[in-house]
This record gives sequence, C-alpha cells and structure tokens, in this order.
Amino acid sequence: SGSKPGLVPAAPRRTAPRARALDCSDPAFCTMAAASQELIRQLLQAEKEAEEVIAGAKRNRLAKLKQARDKAEEDLKVFKEEQERKFQKDMGGKAAADPTAELKSSTQQQLESVNRDYQANKDRAIQYILGRVLDVPTQLSDTQKQALKMGTA
Repeated sequence: SGSKPGLVPAAPRRTAPRARALDCSDPAFCTMAAASQELIRQLLQAEKEAEEVIAGAKRNRLAKLKQARDKAEEDLKVFKEEQERKFQKDMGGKAAADPTAELKSSTQQQLESVNRDYQANKDRAIQYILGRVLDVPTQLSDTQKQALKMGTA
C-alpha cells in the first residue's frame, strides 16, 4: 500500500452507527437508549481525537528525527571541512619543505664533523703509526728462539 515503511497504518475510521428508530413506548427504555447512543457518540469522538493525537505525535517524531539527522549531517560537514583544512595545512607545510635541502644540510653537518675529527686526531694518528712501524724489536722472543731450536722456523 502507499504507507511509509516502518509505520503502522492507522486503524480504519469508525462511523457512528445509524440511529434506528426507537420504540419510545417505554420512556425509561427511550431515555436509556438515548443515553447509550450519546455515550457511544462520545466514545467515537474520543477515539477520533486519540487517533489525531497519535497522528500528530508521529508527525512530530518524524519531524524531530529529520531535524536531528539534518543537524548531525551539518555537524559532520563542519567537522569534515575542519579536518580537511588541518590536513591541507599540515600537508601544505610538508609539501613546501624541500626534502633535498634537509638532506643536504644533514650531510654537510656530518661532513664537517668528520673533518673536525680528522683535524683533531691527524697528528696523533701519524705519531702512533710511525711509532708502531719504527718500533721493531731486535731481540727474538722466547717462542721464536724455541721454534728456531726445534728447526721449525
């Protein structure tokens, strides 16, 4: 049918029963019948008003749900835009930075450090190497003497 999914269809409307011609030969019966008819009419009127209240509540509920969904979508849109701005700001700064310049700077610093170490230790290294090369023992060690005696050397 043409109703929206998830909604309970409204109960069929009741119409007041047709008034039958009453046999008013007994006035007590006639009074009770008239009172009964009035009570039925009041009950049907109350049912109609209750249905209208329920329908109004459903409309209000749907309107509030739509309003909440719209608000959530708006909040999400604002949040996405804010995050996108932050991302573009962060990425824009990184994209603008030259990675080769940073690498050149680091390499230059390391090269300068090696040159400083070289200059600071050059004289001591030369003296150490010369001392080891020129310090040739003229004596044979005990192990060398024993090897010569045994004829293995």
